[in-house]
Amino acid sequence: MGGPLRERDGVRELLAAETERARSGSGGAVLLQGATGTGRTSVLEDAVRDATGRGLRVLRVRCSPEDTGVPFATVLQLLGPVPDFTDLAPDPEDRGSAARLWRLLYAYAAEGPLLLAVDDVHLADAPSRRWLREAVRRIDRLPVLLVAGERNQYDIDPGRAGLARSLPPSLVRTHTIAPLGDTAAAELVHAAFPAAGPDWTAECVRAGAGSPLLLHALLDDLGGPRTDGPAPDGPPPLPDTCAALYPGSYPAAVSWWLNCAGEATAEVARCLAALEEAWPQEPQGTTEVPGTRDTRDTRDTWGTQDARDTWDRDTRDTHGTRDTRDPQGPRDPRDQRTGGGTADPAGPDVARTLAEAAGADPARVAGWLTAMTRIGILRPDPAGRPRYAHRLLRDAVLTGWPTARREAAHRVAAEALLRRGERVEAVAAHLLRAPGVGLPWALRVLRDAATVAVHDARPGDAARYLRRALDEPLSDDRRQQLLTELGSLEYASADGAVAIARLAEAQHLRAAPRDRVRAAVALGTALVGRGEVTTALEVLRRTEGSLDGHPGLTRTVQTATVLLSDADLATRQETYRRLSESGRHAPELVGTASRALLVRYEATAGLLSAGEAMTRVRALLAEPSDPLAEPFLLGTAAAVAEWADELDEAERLVDRGLAGQHPALLHPMEHALLNTRADIAAARGDVARLIAVRGDGAAIAARAHSGPSNRDAHVLMALVHTGRSEEAGRLAEAFDLSRAPESWELNRFLYARGVQCLAAGDPAGALHDFLECGRRQTAREVLSPVVTPWRTAVAQCRLALGGGQEALALATEELRLARVWNTPRTVGRALRVLGTATGGRRGLHLAEEAVDTLRDAPADAGMELVEALLAHGRQLLAAGERGRARERLREAADLAERKGGLRLLALTEKALREGGSRAPTTVRTGSGALTASERRIAELAAAGRTNTEIADLLHLARRTVETHLTSAYRKLGIRGRAELPAALDRPRSPAAT
Repeated sequence: MGGPLRERDGVRELLAAETERARSGSGGAVLLQGATGTGRTSVLEDAVRDATGRGLRVLRVRCSPEDTGVPFATVLQLLGPVPDFTDLAPDPEDRGSAARLWRLLYAYAAEGPLLLAVDDVHLADAPSRRWLREAVRRIDRLPVLLVAGERNQYDIDPGRAGLARSLPPSLVRTHTIAPLGDTAAAELVHAAFPAAGPDWTAECVRAGAGSPLLLHALLDDLGGPRTDGPAPDGPPPLPDTCAALYPGSYPAAVSWWLNCAGEATAEVARCLAALEEAWPQEPQGTTEVPGTRDTRDTRDTWGTQDARDTWDRDTRDTHGTRDTRDPQGPRDPRDQRTGGGTADPAGPDVARTLAEAAGADPARVAGWLTAMTRIGILRPDPAGRPRYAHRLLRDAVLTGWPTARREAAHRVAAEALLRRGERVEAVAAHLLRAPGVGLPWALRVLRDAATVAVHDARPGDAARYLRRALDEPLSDDRRQQLLTELGSLEYASADGAVAIARLAEAQHLRAAPRDRVRAAVALGTALVGRGEVTTALEVLRRTEGSLDGHPGLTRTVQTATVLLSDADLATRQETYRRLSESGRHAPELVGTASRALLVRYEATAGLLSAGEAMTRVRALLAEPSDPLAEPFLLGTAAAVAEWADELDEAERLVDRGLAGQHPALLHPMEHALLNTRADIAAARGDVARLIAVRGDGAAIAARAHSGPSNRDAHVLMALVHTGRSEEAGRLAEAFDLSRAPESWELNRFLYARGVQCLAAGDPAGALHDFLECGRRQTAREVLSPVVTPWRTAVAQCRLALGGGQEALALATEELRLARVWNTPRTVGRALRVLGTATGGRRGLHLAEEAVDTLRDAPADAGMELVEALLAHGRQLLAAGERGRARERLREAADLAERKGGLRLLALTEKALREGGSRAPTTVRTGSGALTASERRIAELAAAGRTNTEIADLLHLARRTVETHLTSAYRKLGIRGRAELPAALDRPRSPAAT
């Protein structure tokens, strides 16, 4: 261990002073204590050099465990060849032998000042230790300085008493060499690698763990400056494992540190390193200074042993879970969740678990953890768990430890945590690293841990638990259930090929009919997601054929077949044709969910009105339904309700449908329900909510190959509405639509991309996307404008490009189809575009009718009303009615601002300026900025009314009340209800004239 001593000035001054005392004839003793690797030998060697420079004669010895059985071995090596013992070994009980050694020391002292340097005195033989203790009592009258280095470290098996504990403090100056501080360690790193950055330096400092021995060994492995060549230009990356270090000085130093500590301590150290692997991964930069963390026990428990025994005996529903802590029955498994996915107790519980895993005394283990934290080998993480200071240190501790022993430690830890009632993921984390237990509790813990992970939206973690559960003894039906869940979770984790293999295996195992249906639906959904529609439908038909005697399940499989056929154009048409015929000739063979799908099909084909569709859907919802078929019914009904502008009812159906979904099973209606939720937000103009769930660029890139989703389309349009044109452009280009599989979601995205192109001033590009969307939708027999109003969009492009007659024809056809469905949103949109295409007094009348239609809509018309007001205002300006035009445009601007529609707000303000308006469109802040509706609702809220009470009082939807209040808070510059009374009394913001 080379290099200059750092942070050792105090001990050097002490040794220098004692050396001068010895030169003056007054001897003494200095005992250097410290943990292994803290640099006792370096300090001793420095003392030797200093004493030699001051003219002292130096006698030195380094004790070794091999000499502990040889009497006086240490003293004989210290004093050199002793003629009296040439032919006869000294007797450890012979006081004459000790006296002869004293006479030799007196002879040396008579010749001049003397330094006796004894390294590792704790390894000296017993007679030599007695002789040295006696020397300390005598040398104060001699020009002799005794400097001894002694290991002083807390071990699981206590060592024998050292010199410090067997001598009075007045006779020996004891100095404890502290671990190396971070600043000094960083200086050593920079001396070896001058170009090292702060992060790399900090990593090296942590890996050194306050030990100069470990730090120098690491720097040597990393190729720091040596005598045989210059320093490298920059530091190499720090590896994750010691296997990447060469020549291996660091793991060798750690191994030596463990050997010095003894077998019992080494076992505890290795068990801790193994158990740490099961703890949540520590975020970078969260390591804390030792002693700053409160390690009080904050866990919750499973309760009494009787309750845990009851839990062990429980047989639970195949696809459910019983909360493992509550003997009273099921609770939400999310009660067991912990930050980062797993939990492990801190403080005393770590010591108890570690003690059981290593077979050691818990009190000694607790003391060892405290001592190792004190010297920097361990550092507490944010949860208070004692961890090794760096991953390389942990890896070095584990190096060479047999896998079987490591696995055994994890199993013991899992059993210990289970007995103490720790959270299921803490137990399961250790089971992941242990072989099959073969006892029922292991399977239950793993399944419950998977449930917790699923509820926390961590499908990858849940899949890991279930993969491990497959190692336990399982019956065919239980294995089939696990494989179905595991395949579903792996699909959710973007591992489609593996997921399909799991689900296919589940299909071939013996199981109950309901479980076979669940597996078939999950496999069919996964296959369709991979573009294998024909195979998916074949799986479902095969399953249907095996369900003789189960008509309800047969109808459920038929419904799944109809729904999944949407992914293939030809199959879809044939499937719906057969379903329609069955509905006419044998309605008793068609389930309620399939009949709901027929309603949806007829709605998109322009064959019935919204009122008729809702009447039929509500009647179907009132009929009894099989639990497995209910998600199909709820999801389809929610979509129809959203199209019919029954947004509150649609949202309730979505919530019911999602609540009824098994969280660990792949099901096509989950995706459909989430799509409908996005449709509802878009219908309400809730652009902020849509943008908030769009995901980051990496997530979008990861699924770019599978094509855009309906939610991507809504996010794209929301970005356009909020004026975030650059972000919208990036999202529009993120998908290669030429490679995307055929689907209605692709068509929706084509429509959204057309909206983006039109807003960006590219009507030709928008026209191409809208026409392609229309071609694809028509091929799917989707003629109604309820989903993608592509005809009005094409008409707008034609108008921009000068094609008035074509625009008029398209807008007229759109209005005809809109009146069939007959909701204010679809009719109002069609009237708006037809009015613009028609022009003149007739066009002005149509535009006004569009505004009136949308204003009287039972649901919030959102951006559609803004666009209608803007179109009407422009036509009024063209007709010379500037006063009415400004009134319409100001209303449009106010609504656009409340909805966050910055693009339409900018267009409205531009139209106002063209109409000669000099005043700003709205007062943007203060109480004067509130609309009449916002002020009325804000005043009721300030008076203490709840949102529900306000909604009932004003006959509004609660969400409408929430939207108005949110807008009012923003304009008033406040955060909540408590500030409303004062804020409503503020004067208007000054408006320019």
